[in-house]
Amino acid sequence: MNLSCFNIIELISFAKIFKMTKYYYTVIFLIAINSFLFSQNKESQDLKEIVITSTRIDLPFSKNSKTITILSSEEIKAATATNLADLLQQEAGIEIVRRGINGMQSDLKIRGGNFEQTLILIDGIKTEDAQTGHHTMNMMIPLENIERIEIVKGAAARIFGQNAFTGAINIVTKKHPKNKITLGANSGSFGYKSGAVTAIKNFKKSSHQVHYSYNESEGYINNTDFRNSNYFLKSTFKTKKEAINVLATFADRKFGAQYFYTTPRTNFTEYEKTQTSLVAISTKLSVNNLVIKPKIYWKRNQDMFFLKRQEPSYSRNFNISNKIGAVVNTSFHSKIGITGLGIDFAKTTLASNNLGNQSRTTFNGFVEHRFLLADTKLDITPGVSLGYFSDFGLQVFPGLDLGYKATDKTRLYWNVGASYRVPTYTELYINIPNFLSGNENLKPETAVTQEIGVKYRKAQFSINSAVFYRVSKDLIDYVKATSTSPVYKAQNLRQITTTGFELSGKYGFKILNHKQQLKIGYTFLDDNYKNVHVYKSRYLINSSIKHHFTASLNTEFIKNIKQSISYKYVNRYIDSYDVVDVKISTEIRGFTIFGIANNIFNTSYFEKEYVPMPQRNFEIGVKYRLD
Repeated sequence: MNLSCFNIIELISFAKIFKMTKYYYTVIFLIAINSFLFSQNKESQDLKEIVITSTRIDLPFSKNSKTITILSSEEIKAATATNLADLLQQEAGIEIVRRGINGMQSDLKIRGGNFEQTLILIDGIKTEDAQTGHHTMNMMIPLENIERIEIVKGAAARIFGQNAFTGAINIVTKKHPKNKITLGANSGSFGYKSGAVTAIKNFKKSSHQVHYSYNESEGYINNTDFRNSNYFLKSTFKTKKEAINVLATFADRKFGAQYFYTTPRTNFTEYEKTQTSLVAISTKLSVNNLVIKPKIYWKRNQDMFFLKRQEPSYSRNFNISNKIGAVVNTSFHSKIGITGLGIDFAKTTLASNNLGNQSRTTFNGFVEHRFLLADTKLDITPGVSLGYFSDFGLQVFPGLDLGYKATDKTRLYWNVGASYRVPTYTELYINIPNFLSGNENLKPETAVTQEIGVKYRKAQFSINSAVFYRVSKDLIDYVKATSTSPVYKAQNLRQITTTGFELSGKYGFKILNHKQQLKIGYTFLDDNYKNVHVYKSRYLINSSIKHHFTASLNTEFIKNIKQSISYKYVNRYIDSYDVVDVKISTEIRGFTIFGIANNIFNTSYFEKEYVPMPQRNFEIGVKYRLD
């Protein structure tokens, strides 16, 4: 069977013939895999080596002793997604709890953690929000401006500090794009419309990227409409020795938030407006074997939330948070290895009519050293992060990474690390009468995580497998202790253990001299709540994914006509579902035309309780590039 004889629709039809109604989505990929094994030619697609830049010690991807996933600009362009939230939910082990199309609103989770426990960075700058983790995804950088995405799974507090409880995601923006102007327009189901313009200009001593986009929708169910604007600017100024980078991004979002935070019993019509901005200046200095990377930044988030959209005076929560920070990371190469040092200082303030006026000063110090032994085949990297919080005191996050190069293509690794997260101001002080209550006596969350894994990588094929174990204490959730409890109250839960397994693989090859790629991922999670005894939990208990399988297939058989198909299977403790999305695109004389069909089999499912996800929907778009 030769895959070039089939297009996406024919593959789906073939599976349906056998009436495998429960599993026929998976059959699509089994057919594709079979075709690959018998139709590939001798040419293979090289997997370029990428240097991970989100840490103090910059290392090639193949030499890291952690579970790291890289999404390249080519993969981002080929994906069946037009925004960051939809893109990330196609990765196994990452759960994006969406409340509708275009990522409105989205919570990010890694390896069974909750939305408060994952850190997002933009060019290495931490963007956590002290008010609530629900704002983590507010600043979704347009895909047009992203060079790659680095996903670090597991305890990362030793590297990034307290919010990297279960992992971190670093969004690397484009550095040296070519001169061009790009105009784009999209339209789709539920009255969806969007327009975008990107301009890039390189001068002798500077280069500049400017992007603006607007999108809106009438909503797929009552009170899920939205209006969004995104602004992005990146400028690089060249000096005699090093370049200075200036980054500025702003997102203005207005959206109906039906049952985002409440339940149908409350009969509220929630509505929210957020404005999120980031301004940063960074550079890189090199002196002999010493590399210094300083950054200064200002992040601001404004959030206005109404319980009743048509009656704003009923309950209006207005919050403005500001974070001003400075970071200096250094690395030094010597005969005994590489030493990484860093300091991170930040001042955070919150002005809120519900949470009060709050202030927090944080200081983090980092030190780590990478030893190379056994003729450089064995690497050992111990390290520690010291974190000071003005309202919670001094905390310590030690960790250790160990890697062994078994062969030129195989690497074994083991790591262990401590994690820590201080409560957000919402968890401490929220007060929604008859529904939700904070707790000023909350203690910080802690965890110890370890994993053991193996990586295999060659020119056309790579695979990564890991087993991990996390012991968490004092996790924070909103719970009802008994059936008669009047409100959900923030509480520290006792010990919870999480055991997991991950497997991911990527296979690149050529057919008819065109690049093809198959990518699969699987995550298994098992949570043990034996020490937790509550009547009901809002976020933690029985809400995590147990089995998570993802697959994507990007193909091209005719020049400039590309097809993509993505599949996701999710099994939670209380439900399961699978979803298939497809995309076809073509490039002709500066024009790129594409069509996307989401949830093509019309699956009914929920990612957040009480908020049904959209069933079958479509989007078409066109871009024009002027070089």
